[in-house]
Formats: sequence, structure tokens, C-alpha cells
Amino acid sequence: MRETFDTVLVADPGGRAAMEEAIILAGGRIVDRLGWHELATLDDRQGIAPVLAVLAEGVRDDVIEAGLPLIADVAARLAPQIVVTLHHRQIDSIAAALLGPTVHLLCDEGTARLVAALTVAGLVAPAGLHDRVGEAGEDELRRLRDEIGRIAELLVRLAERGEPRPGGDEGNVADRRMSFGFEPPAAAIDPQLVRQAIRTRRLRDSFLGDGLFEDPAWDMLLDLYAAQLEGQRVSVSSLCIAAAVAPTTALRWITRLTEAGLFQRQPDATDRRRAFMALSSRGLAGMDAYMAAVRRAGLPIA
Repeated sequence: MRETFDTVLVADPGGRAAMEEAIILAGGRIVDRLGWHELATLDDRQGIAPVLAVLAEGVRDDVIEAGLPLIADVAARLAPQIVVTLHHRQIDSIAAALLGPTVHLLCDEGTARLVAALTVAGLVAPAGLHDRVGEAGEDELRRLRDEIGRIAELLVRLAERGEPRPGGDEGNVADRRMSFGFEPPAAAIDPQLVRQAIRTRRLRDSFLGDGLFEDPAWDMLLDLYAAQLEGQRVSVSSLCIAAAVAPTTALRWITRLTEAGLFQRQPDATDRRRAFMALSSRGLAGMDAYMAAVRRAGLPIA
């Protein structure tokens, strides 16, 4: 039987009940509760439990802005597993501070997926595990996390039976792609051809149904490649739109592709609440090589 995992809950009193229930259902034990205004004392709370559950939905922007650096500092130093529930309008600010391999971001999700994420967090980081797991163990735990995440998505879809997701369609995530007016790099391919390929991929969904052709990694690679050729920057929320999947799934893939060295996060020098995503040098080189190979073979971009 799996041991109970200790959890510190960060949530204002009015919204704690649902998170507390999910922690218990996942097999967790709440060892401390903090309001957002108490985050300055987070370091003093019994060395931090291996799982930190954070309820960001409904919290004022200024409170979020003040509290996120404190959570990020604990994440960097102590590496707890962090489960955050957030509203889609909070994607950019929270991802700018907390996007990473130990963070599970749940955007506009229900109880089922929250319980699944907490269960994964408890499995990955029981007391003392972080110090004992080597590189091979970390790879295995990452595969476990991804597999449970996929199972959770399937269960939620079956339960919803095609009902609209909380928050509505992808238009609810604001597109904040920005042009910075500099010349794009010498392009191996016209960026409009890449955009046409993206539109073609979306047409399949229009005629054959949503959810049948999901390939968020490739959709995001295409979007970032086109943006880089156009001299644009892409916010995290805009990249979630490009993934054409639920924001929670997109955020998990962004983390995975960043870990793989294909994406890189670029903080906004003028607004610390936002970060942009871009192809890394490795990701850009890979896309350039792929596009060149496609062109030589006389094939369309797929």
C-alpha cells in the first residue's frame, strides 16, 4: 500500500475546501495551510513538505505577483513537487515564475484531473526520494508522470462525454504574440508556408472532429518556427493556443520540450510577470534541417 505523502496547502480560506478534498482523495495528508498573505513564512514551515499544493484561481493579480517569487525560490532550493490550479488568464504570469519539471500547472480543470496531478506528485516525491533518485530514476519518474497524465486526460474526456470544457474554447486564452520590429533571420523557407501548414492541420479538426489528430509538440514547433522567421515573440498563453489542446496539456508539453532542449524560456525584460517561449539553438537547427530536407524532397510541410 502506498504511503501517504505530506502536503502544504497554499490557498486563501474561502477556496480551500475543494483542494483539501482532492489532496485527501489522492492519498495526501495536509500538514500545513497558508494563505497567500502568509507566504513570507513558507520557509519556516517544517522545511517544506514534498508536495506543495497551490490554489491561484480567484487570487488578485497583485497578490499573485508578490507571492510567486517566494514559491519559485522554494522550488529552486528545495525541489518539492508543486501542483498549481490556475485560471487561463493567469497562464503568462504563473508560467513566467514556475514553469519547470517539478511543477504541474492545471488550467481551468476539474476535480478528477486535480486528484490525478496530486497523485503523480505524491508518487514522484515521497519524503527523501529526491535525494536518492539518479538520472535513470528521474527518466522513469518522468515517464510515469506523463503516462498518468495521459490516463487522467482520457478519464476526464470519457466523463465529460464531449461537454464543453470549463472556460470555453481556445479563444479564452489571450493571444499575446508580439512583433519587435527587427529583421527576421535568413529563412530557409517562407514563414507563410509554415502558417499554411498550420491552417491545414486545423482544417482536419473542422471536418473530422476535435481531438482526433492532436500533436501538440509538432504544432508548437511549427508555430515557434514561423514566429522566429517572422521576427516575433510568442507568449506562453499564445503557444497554448497553437498547441490546439487543453491548456493544461499544452503547459505539460511546453515543460517537456523545454527539458528536451528544444524550447527556451525568455523573460520579458519590461514585465517580469510574463515570459516568452522560443526555439533553442538546437530546436531552430533541427527545424531548419527538416525544412531543407522537405524542400529537397519536393514534399509539403506536414
